[in-house]
Amino acid sequence: MDYTNMTQTEQKSSANVSSVFTHQVLPVFYSIICTCAFILNGLAAWIFFRIPSSSALVVYLKNMVVADILMLFTYPWRVAGDLGYGGLQLKLIVCRYTAVLFYLSMYTGITFMSLISLERYFKIVSGTSGVSYLLQRVSVAKALSLFTWAVMMFFMLPNTILTNQPMPEVFKCMNLKSELGRRWHEVSAHFNVGIFWMAFMLMLFCYTSIACHVYRSLKRVQRERSEARRRSNRSIFSLLAVFVFCFVPYHICRVPYTLSQRRKAGFSEYNHFILFQLKETTLFLSAFNVCLDPIIYFLMCRTFRESLLQKMFSVNRQNGRPSIGTGLSITIL
Repeated sequence: MDYTNMTQTEQKSSANVSSVFTHQVLPVFYSIICTCAFILNGLAAWIFFRIPSSSALVVYLKNMVVADILMLFTYPWRVAGDLGYGGLQLKLIVCRYTAVLFYLSMYTGITFMSLISLERYFKIVSGTSGVSYLLQRVSVAKALSLFTWAVMMFFMLPNTILTNQPMPEVFKCMNLKSELGRRWHEVSAHFNVGIFWMAFMLMLFCYTSIACHVYRSLKRVQRERSEARRRSNRSIFSLLAVFVFCFVPYHICRVPYTLSQRRKAGFSEYNHFILFQLKETTLFLSAFNVCLDPIIYFLMCRTFRESLLQKMFSVNRQNGRPSIGTGLSITIL
């Protein structure tokens, strides 16, 4: 690739970094998280879909499991493409289908994270009266879930349909898009970034309010309840911590990278290269979310936690091991 304003040595060095990092190092990391996430999310799905949808929280968490499994399905395709298997046809499948599914699943999961924070806010801070009671109903949660999937599909699926150009001489996903496809790609990218920052602001508000409410409530009890306070805070902030770690870095660099994909934006080839490396690195953090979400399920959902522990103790009893945790009482929110 011809990088503007770079010496020949710098061009060669940059090309080597791109080859080693994006085509050798990242595929190994994706393979590792794919294996771990397959086990964790398989277990989560096995437990969750044996649990009735008895609350809005369970409905949203089940939808998060579905989004994570769909997202996880795209990793093997990406790994195979980055390692050079399958040729241009596999890269075409990645650009047209699995990359779109990846982003559809990721932003759907982000939306459900924000809905979970809103549900927790209404349940803990607002109680069960008026609008808060309505939004905690299972039927309303199911309707919001369907609406979320419908809106995300409306914005994302055209990226598949409009990736319809003949195979270019220089293969890039953007070169496979029509002019309308390039414009829709930019619109959908900015829409997704807007969804992210709205979700982030909503989660900050909800969890700050919850933390203040819990602190005021626990301040009135005896000091020996400090352990319960610590567990409550750990449960409250687990989702926010995962959200910040996985998604904030990527969204800081996504907007300039999206602009750099259109030559009219005034980015040099070298700047585009740097933004691409940053985008790929931070995107990996977003992909790592599928390994951390099962921790959220365990900390936030008592039904999920009790079902998992019950299965573990049942296996221990079948293997002749003492079930030391049978009488365990967990007080996390």
